[in-house]
Amino acid sequence: MSHFISTAELQAQLGKVVIFDCRFNLGNKTLGHEQYRIGHIPGAYYLDLEIDLSSPVAKHGGRHPLPNVEVFSKKMQECGVHPHTTVVVYDDSRMAYAARTWWLLRYFGHQQVLILDGGFAAWVNHGGAQDRREPAVKNGTFKATIQPDCTVSREAILQNGGSLLLIDSREAKRYRGEEEPIDPIAGHIPGAINYLWQDATTDQGFIKPVAEQKARWKDLPQQENLVVYCGSGVTACVNLLSLEMSGINAKLYPGSWSDWCSYPLTDSKP
Repeated sequence: MSHFISTAELQAQLGKVVIFDCRFNLGNKTLGHEQYRIGHIPGAYYLDLEIDLSSPVAKHGGRHPLPNVEVFSKKMQECGVHPHTTVVVYDDSRMAYAARTWWLLRYFGHQQVLILDGGFAAWVNHGGAQDRREPAVKNGTFKATIQPDCTVSREAILQNGGSLLLIDSREAKRYRGEEEPIDPIAGHIPGAINYLWQDATTDQGFIKPVAEQKARWKDLPQQENLVVYCGSGVTACVNLLSLEMSGINAKLYPGSWSDWCSYPLTDSKP
């Protein structure tokens, strides 16, 4: 199963696929859209992490709760996505936001999703054309069919913690609780092991070969009942991608650490 498309392949497919620009910056939340307006791959629509790829933040559920199914479906329809449309997603953050979109589309039942290998930088370096125009609203027939087996809730972790292997995708310092730049409490879910999401890609944002992905996971204590999380269910999707490339199934805890630490931690021991 292919997960990626190269810049050369995408150039040949312009006009035949629906493209989403997913660039975003957690420190400057308007930067991604500003970059999109300056220049993007021709025909690409912009998806904002916090507007299009998440639902509003509440007391619990984490910093980037999964989007409302009707809202997400309407957005896909307006971008011309049909049930058999091939969708291509890209960002400039080592696939962090593109992988979130890849995972979300599949969570909502749309399987034909490819990630642009190397992201926007690869497109530019390959001499790809850029456009500043936003494509017109269309009338796609996308219909979401939620795949409930793709996720695990906090309650399920608490009830089944003994059989689950939790994989924390954040930087080691955050995992160890030595620093926490975003969430109010530092630390990790008890029993979780740490695999940094960025290890799936090169510094230039290209995916590492399948052999290297498999090597990343060769020391996993188990290959069943895996649950991946990060700070808010975004970068964990890169690890889910890496695991799938390695032939290993895993689920996402969408709320991740930001949901977990929104409860009293004395109540959060699986």
